[in-house]
Amino acid sequence: MDEEAKFALDTAKEGMDNALDYLEKEFAHMRAGKADARILNDIKVDYYGTMTPLYQAANLSTPDAKTIMIQPWDKSMIPEIEKAIMAANLGFTPANNGELIRINIPPLTEETRRDLVKKVKKAAENAKISIRNHRRETNDELKKLEKQGLSEDARKDYEQKVQKLHDEYIKKIDEKAQAKEQEIMTI
Repeated sequence: MDEEAKFALDTAKEGMDNALDYLEKEFAHMRAGKADARILNDIKVDYYGTMTPLYQAANLSTPDAKTIMIQPWDKSMIPEIEKAIMAANLGFTPANNGELIRINIPPLTEETRRDLVKKVKKAAENAKISIRNHRRETNDELKKLEKQGLSEDARKDYEQKVQKLHDEYIKKIDEKAQAKEQEIMTI
């Protein structure tokens, strides 16, 4: 029974890790007024008949805080990359000079900043809900294991460990959300 309880605890930790990873990916897609090539991570381009992530078809860089530069491995891909960026509807227009594509990141308005902060809070709350669900599922599993022979003291010990894990992850989420809000509101 003890092995199964440890497995339930490990499963909860893995689920909580996944929730935190997902939150970080969500935050990476929220632009904070400065250039970040991760904004383009989900864009796929038709690379000789295969839908390929943009970062695998071109070199992405940020030469300054307001510009993302895209240098395709094959210059004939420039129109295809521009089309994919426009289709992604990220709110900016690519410009090319025949060699590379530049994206100028426009400054955020106060209203846009407030909307982004709302999205940050919503994403953080969704991550917290996921963490709570993992805690609840693990505690339910521990109660089932108690009925199958796990001692009550062992169940309570594991529930305390799950609660400690829960508290650690909630704190991490709060810290990440606060840092992202501060990044967005900094002009």
